[in-house]
Amino acid sequence: MNEPHAKLPTKDLPLRRTCAASQVHQLLLAQSEHYAQERQRIEAGYRQNVMLARVGQRDVISIPVVVHVLWNKPEQNISDEQIASQMIVLNQDFRKQNSDISQVPPIWEDTAEDADIEFYLATVDPEGLPTTGITRTQTSKVEFSAFEDDVKASATGGTDAWPSDQYLNVWVCALSYGILGYAQFPGGPAHTDGVVCTYRAFGTLGTAEAPFNLGRTLTHEVGHWLDLRHIWGDDGAEPGTECIGTDHVDDTPNQASPNFGTPSFPQISCNNGPDGDMFMNYMDYVNDSAMVMFTEEQVERMHACLQGPRSSFLSSPNSPEPKQLLL
Repeated sequence: MNEPHAKLPTKDLPLRRTCAASQVHQLLLAQSEHYAQERQRIEAGYRQNVMLARVGQRDVISIPVVVHVLWNKPEQNISDEQIASQMIVLNQDFRKQNSDISQVPPIWEDTAEDADIEFYLATVDPEGLPTTGITRTQTSKVEFSAFEDDVKASATGGTDAWPSDQYLNVWVCALSYGILGYAQFPGGPAHTDGVVCTYRAFGTLGTAEAPFNLGRTLTHEVGHWLDLRHIWGDDGAEPGTECIGTDHVDDTPNQASPNFGTPSFPQISCNNGPDGDMFMNYMDYVNDSAMVMFTEEQVERMHACLQGPRSSFLSSPNSPEPKQLLL
């Protein structure tokens, strides 16, 4: 498989956010007619599912998570405490309980929304046995490739997914090509369904490194897993193609391209002044410290996804105890 990025040594963290979800999506579209048909079917069904997901008509949904830690060097075998720190961030971000929500500009304060989605480490494994929700695998692989998806199979040095209709699979490993993480959109193969994150941008302590040390890489990637697109619609790859893509969400302003770093408000593109880009959205490419919100219609789209292609999580067989929902 062609790998379209210049390779970076594992020791180098990228200077700006990198996510391979869109590239993985395009590769699957090219390789699988079934995936292409599923994506068309899923998008066509969203209008009806959104009606079921309107604010005031939805319950809080709790999703069991299994974290697969792949390590070649001891420092990659991240601690339980580091994993717990990531779960705290994930729940705070999806419940609009993050302390930095105050960074949302006044114009969008009413647009920022509690996603009513929570996450907990699984307590029962696929065999019905007690589990911590964490697996650990020593591997001979120095790093894994988003474009080979090799972290998701024991045959290629990774770890096989737990049933992806019952668990959100999260793989944490060393990733090549300077990529922080990637996710598979709904509709893809079950054995590769889930989210991957580099061990250097996971959680808020241990191996997590600035400017990606506040746990927002996983927030961004889980947004993709729930079928959110990048806020600029992944257009602009070639000159003259800016401002024509869509993230399929109406309350995020049209923007020309990703924002990086820590922008100042406003950042104007695509004639979207005076307020400009919603760069503080979790689905942009800014640093962890600058992304702080989902919108109301992004939340509707995530719940429509949970009414549709991820509806198996509406009746999860494993109910969390309150102490397991880390906030």
